[in-house]
Amino acid sequence: MIKYDPKSLKAEEFINDEEIRATLAYADENKNNLELIDQIIEKAKLRKGLSHREASVLLACENEEKNNEIYDLAEQIKKDFYGTRIVMFAPLYLSNYCVNGCLYCPYHAVNKTIPRKKLTQEEVRAEVIALQDMGHKRLAIEAGEDPVNNPIEYILECINTIYSVKHKNGAIRRVNVNIAATTVENYRKLKEAGIGTYILFQETYHKEGYETLHPTGPKHNYAYHTEAMDRAMEGGIDDVGIGVLFGLDKYRYEFAGLLMHAEHLEAVHGVGPHTISVPRVKKADDIDPTAFDNSLSDDMFCKIAACIRIAVPYTGMIISTRETPEVREKIIRLGVSQISGGSRTSVGGYTEEERPHDTEQFDVSDNRTLDEVVRWLMTAGYIPSFCTACYREGRTGDRFMSLCKSGQIQNCCHPNALMTLKEFLVDYASEETKKVGDALIEKEINNIGKDSIKEVVRTELKKIENGKRDIYF
Repeated sequence: MIKYDPKSLKAEEFINDEEIRATLAYADENKNNLELIDQIIEKAKLRKGLSHREASVLLACENEEKNNEIYDLAEQIKKDFYGTRIVMFAPLYLSNYCVNGCLYCPYHAVNKTIPRKKLTQEEVRAEVIALQDMGHKRLAIEAGEDPVNNPIEYILECINTIYSVKHKNGAIRRVNVNIAATTVENYRKLKEAGIGTYILFQETYHKEGYETLHPTGPKHNYAYHTEAMDRAMEGGIDDVGIGVLFGLDKYRYEFAGLLMHAEHLEAVHGVGPHTISVPRVKKADDIDPTAFDNSLSDDMFCKIAACIRIAVPYTGMIISTRETPEVREKIIRLGVSQISGGSRTSVGGYTEEERPHDTEQFDVSDNRTLDEVVRWLMTAGYIPSFCTACYREGRTGDRFMSLCKSGQIQNCCHPNALMTLKEFLVDYASEETKKVGDALIEKEINNIGKDSIKEVVRTELKKIENGKRDIYF
C-alpha cells in the first residue's frame, strides 16, 4: 500500500489514489450532513482555505440552500482577494509539432490530417504585432512536445523575440509559458528568460487513466509529468499554474487531485499554485469530446469553480475561450480572475483576417473580439486589467501570496488595473467601449478609500491621456 504524504516528492504519494477514493467515499457519506456542511462553510468564511476532503463534501452537497451559500461565499471571497478585476491574456501557439500520442488533442503524433506548422521568428514577430494591435500585454505561449522541432532553445528564442517587439504603443510585458514537463536545468533557463508563470495541466490525476490517455511519447510518464512543478520551483520559477482537463475522467476524482496538488505545493515549497485553470474537453479536428463519456453539466462546472475558490482562496483562476460567453458569464462571478479574449488557438492565427481552423488545438466557443470582451466585462461591473506589475516589481511566489492573503495586494492592483485599462481605452478601444470604460474608471476612482491615492491615480491617468505609458505601482 502506498502511503499518502503531501510533503513527499513522489507523485503517487502526494496524489494518492487510496486517499482520493477515501475522500470521495467520505463526501458521499456526508453530502446531506447539514451540520458538517455548516461547519465547513463556517471554516471557509475564515478565508484560510479548505482541505481536499472538506471541499469534496461541499462539491457533493445536494442541498439547494447550502449550495447557494457556497456560491455566495465564493463570490465574496473572490471580491475580498481580487476585487472586481479580471486579468486579460491571450494564448500564442508557436508550433503544433508533437511526438506524444494524447488521445484528446489533435496535435497527437498519429494525426496525419492536421497541417504541421512552426512559426519562424519573423512570424512570431508578426503574431506579436497583431496581438499588440488588439491591446494585449500578457501572453501564454503554447507548443507541442517535440525535441527536434520545439527544443528549449526554440522556446527561449521565441520568448526573446516576443519581448523585443515594440510596435506603436504596444508591448508584451509578460510571457507565461505552457510547454511540456522538462528538466530543472530547462526551468532555470525559462526563469532567466524572464517568464511569468509556468503552466502545465495535469490533464487527469487518475494514474491508470492518464497512462491510457497518453499511450505513447514522453508524456506517458505519469510521475515525470506530475512532479514537474517541483522541478520548476527547484529551477527558480516562483509562480506555477496547475489544472486538469475536465471531462477526461470523473470530475470528483479530478477535483480532489487538483486540491491535493495545491496542498502539496504549499506543504513542500511554502507557496501554492499561482493559478488554477479549469478547461473542459472540446471538439477539435479528429477529437470527439463525447468519446470520453465523462462530460459534466454547465451547472456542475460552475460549482467546481466555486468550490476551488473557497478551498484555495488566494489562487488566480483561469477560464479560456473554450467556454461560451454564457458559461463564462456564470463562472466569472464564482471565482474566476483571469480570462482570455480575442483568442485564436491555431499556429499563426492572429495574422489571418479570417479565423483559421486547420491548425486549431480546440474549437473556440467565445469568438468575440478583445474590444467586445472588454466592453462586456465593464458593462457587467468588472475591471478588465492588463497589469503585469507584480512580476516586474518582484511580487511573485511567497511575496505575492503573503500580500494576497493579507489583502494588501489590493493597494497595488486596483490602481494598476485602472491605469492599464485606461491605456487600452486610449490606444485600442472602440468609441462605444471608451465611453463605457471612462465611466467605469471614474466610478472606481471614487471607490478608492484614501484621498491621497485617488489624487495620484487621477494624476497618472492624465499622464496616460497625454501619451505616457506603462505606469504602475
